[in-house]
Amino acid sequence: MAYSERTPPPRHAQTGSSLCPAVSLLLVLFTCNVRYAACGASNIVLILSDDQDVELGGMTPMKKTKLLIGDAGATFSNAYTATALGCPSRSSILTGNYPHNHAVRNDSLAGNCSSPLWQKGPEALALPVYLSKRKYRTFFAGKYLEQYGTKEAGEFAHVPPGWDLWHALVGDTKYYNYSLSVNGKEEKHGDSYEKDYFTDLILNRSLEFLDKRSLGQPFFMMLSPPAAHAPWTAAPQYQKEFSDVKAPRDGSFNKPGKDKHWLLRQPPNPMAGSSMDFLDDAYRKRWQTLLSVDDMVEKLVKKLEDLKELNNTYIFYASDNGFHAGQFSLPIDKRQLYEFDIRVPLMVRGPGIAPKQIVKAPVLNIDLAPTILDISGSDLPIMDGQSFLSQMAPSLRSGPSRSCFLVEHTGEGSPVPDPACPKLGCGLSHCLPNCVCEDSYNNTYACVRTLVGINLQYCEFSDNESFVEVYNLTSDLSQLVNIVKKVDPALLQAMNQHLIKLQSCAGSSCHDNGINGLCQTTTK
Repeated sequence: MAYSERTPPPRHAQTGSSLCPAVSLLLVLFTCNVRYAACGASNIVLILSDDQDVELGGMTPMKKTKLLIGDAGATFSNAYTATALGCPSRSSILTGNYPHNHAVRNDSLAGNCSSPLWQKGPEALALPVYLSKRKYRTFFAGKYLEQYGTKEAGEFAHVPPGWDLWHALVGDTKYYNYSLSVNGKEEKHGDSYEKDYFTDLILNRSLEFLDKRSLGQPFFMMLSPPAAHAPWTAAPQYQKEFSDVKAPRDGSFNKPGKDKHWLLRQPPNPMAGSSMDFLDDAYRKRWQTLLSVDDMVEKLVKKLEDLKELNNTYIFYASDNGFHAGQFSLPIDKRQLYEFDIRVPLMVRGPGIAPKQIVKAPVLNIDLAPTILDISGSDLPIMDGQSFLSQMAPSLRSGPSRSCFLVEHTGEGSPVPDPACPKLGCGLSHCLPNCVCEDSYNNTYACVRTLVGINLQYCEFSDNESFVEVYNLTSDLSQLVNIVKKVDPALLQAMNQHLIKLQSCAGSSCHDNGINGLCQTTTK
């Protein structure tokens, strides 16, 4: 495996030593050589929310987070996920690879989510393993992967390699009445807000970790709260907030899926009143749950400041995927190729990052792992993603930026009809009230998304129609009009060829974005 040498960004100087400079220097050098290969490296915190969108105002409740991370550092206006679904996206974040290379297709065990195959392969080469080699103290708290801790996935005894302290939810999202794997031992929780509310428990465990940290040893914390995922159980003090808020009615809201792939042509339009009420209620509750995440960020930043670690800590705030609420008459979910599902929040603060930056360079969730490893000073393994440290801190690093990227999804369906919706037939899944289904076998697609030079999305479906969707997002940001029949055939051919290359790329070949002048890799 190829590696590239990296120098960690400079550690922020700490004050308050009573030792003379010569003695202090000798002690520091001795400690660095004997104890920590990463001495001088910065601390890193990754906060990963769940199903939090950008397009529909999902960052509106996050006033403290935007102030303490975004205004204090960089906000990425073109951050995307390579796949709009939890387990594949989280697997991409952990490995730095596209789904076609880590082979996690959906949230099921059959789809490789936290499966024995995942554990023996990609998980053994995931982000914490490399940080551990750099002598980082690693800490995880929150939701890991949707099938983690199930019987077939090794139950709670399985602790993924590289983690020193492990507090992971067993199974999918819950706010109360859940089990944790705490360093491989089961810990059950009930319905007491003070003791069990999951977002607050993640915060409290992280504060305990910081209080007990080893001075001088860099740490990596990954905090993965349940918000804004269903069942949207807000903390008691926030359950009446946003009472007048409804899902936004603009753009593609309640529009028919005209000229779109088969699944998008199925929902009734206009939507039933009961569907509108359902999605509005979900929209409000999502925002309510996020208020506790906002509190978590505030208290975490305050703790780092009190410990005099804030100026030497990079804090990332991101989500695994976006979300929709009524777009193209789909009530609520993700999984689709459109901007509302694939665009995600991303903000970073830390040493060398100037405040109040808006970074327009496109970045992906597969870029998080190589960026974090770049910050740590690790020898970078070859990953599909690439570090974006140069985009937010050009004084520390120079490097390439991508102009286009791959988005892919493997549709999930049932071999038998949904009992509640027998007329729909087989092959669908995640069917909601009024028998509107959010996924199907033929909702399997791959897209090229370009932003530099041409703001375009080109998608091909694996279905019996060989369906293609193309959108000019300069003139049609809501992706209302599929222009596949209006585009120059030469452009379609070029996009098709580039898509073929991206679908089979691995490692550095995923970084080569140039084809016929369409996707140009630029260097800062």
